[in-house]
Amino acid sequence: MSRVVLAMSGGVDSSVAAHLLLEEGHEVIGVFMRHGEESSQACRVESANPNPEKSLPIIKDHPGSQKSGRLRQQRADHKQGCCTASDAADARRVALNMKIPFYALDLQSDFQRIVDYFVDDYLAGRTPNPCVKCNHWIKFGRLFDYADDIGAEFVATGHYARKHIAKGQSTSDHNGEYQLLRGFDSDKDQSYALFGIQKDRLSRMLLPVGGFEKPKIRQIAESLSLGVAGKRDSQEICFVTQGHHSDFVRAKDPKRAGETAGHFVDTSGKIVGEHQGYEAFTVGQRKGLGIALGEPVFVTRIIPETKQVVLGNKQSLARKTFEADEANWLVDDPDKIPEEVGIQIRYNGEPKPGRITLIDQDPTRFRVDFEHPELAVAPGQAAVVYDGQRVLGGGWICS
Repeated sequence: MSRVVLAMSGGVDSSVAAHLLLEEGHEVIGVFMRHGEESSQACRVESANPNPEKSLPIIKDHPGSQKSGRLRQQRADHKQGCCTASDAADARRVALNMKIPFYALDLQSDFQRIVDYFVDDYLAGRTPNPCVKCNHWIKFGRLFDYADDIGAEFVATGHYARKHIAKGQSTSDHNGEYQLLRGFDSDKDQSYALFGIQKDRLSRMLLPVGGFEKPKIRQIAESLSLGVAGKRDSQEICFVTQGHHSDFVRAKDPKRAGETAGHFVDTSGKIVGEHQGYEAFTVGQRKGLGIALGEPVFVTRIIPETKQVVLGNKQSLARKTFEADEANWLVDDPDKIPEEVGIQIRYNGEPKPGRITLIDQDPTRFRVDFEHPELAVAPGQAAVVYDGQRVLGGGWICS
């Protein structure tokens, strides 16, 4: 039996993940990650621990932290968005029902990095993906730090993705190579969001629901009377609780956001209107432009240096090639990636056939050449590379 730290959000996926891990005989420790913009008391976490006398070891502070780093048995403060008061209460109730320890991790200072990235990217004319960054930096980043401090072998989440061991291949510490695969439910697959995890942590990841379809997970939750079987999936950015994302950006950095107003231009550079700030737009956007040109137009490019938002028809969105940087690979030698791969450029998209080439033999940078032109290639979004079901790695679209 292994000790497993499970990220519990209060949703149906992580709740059923707890049940599946217990069925496998693991010692499960549920954690609710406190992060976001505002918090208030949701519940007292210590009452969720069925064995209060069996407290966990104190967690050492992360470098630079000025707060006690222990897994707090104080209260499950909530944030709006996907980490609300009801989410904290649901997670607590599920943990109590399953008789597993439940703790709240105070990650507010760590999560500020996500917020800063979000604001900085929009003000740089890019389209950030904070949910993907959160998985890399926090869920499969900081959570491993806590797991190490309490002697937990594994970190688990409710992601729809799978881990596979390819037999017959040698590595330094086992007889097979760990691979990250797409989730069994193609409609719910979340492997795209996990490409940036450290390769050496694959062996310690557990993804209990990845081999199931979502309806089955809801059925299991219903059979266990967990009270979350019909809960809706979280869709919104957890820290943008109301209004448009640009309102959040302007509130966080009013000085820089106050200098982003400029012009709409067409693809020839002709001025066709004015905008109040380019941070309000993303590549591929058609609705909410606040301008009428007599035909449907889309944002094809954002140029922060000139404060221009370029508009064009749908055909002008098509691109066959782009470059990506800050690459992370889940294979030993990215220079030997198959000649033909699939490249996914948005969370809810599908891998499209193409080729990748390392730029100047630098494994952190690569060029993508699609077999057919793709629409709305947005700088700032992730480009994830697949070989069939397997995630090979990926990077961030930069040009």
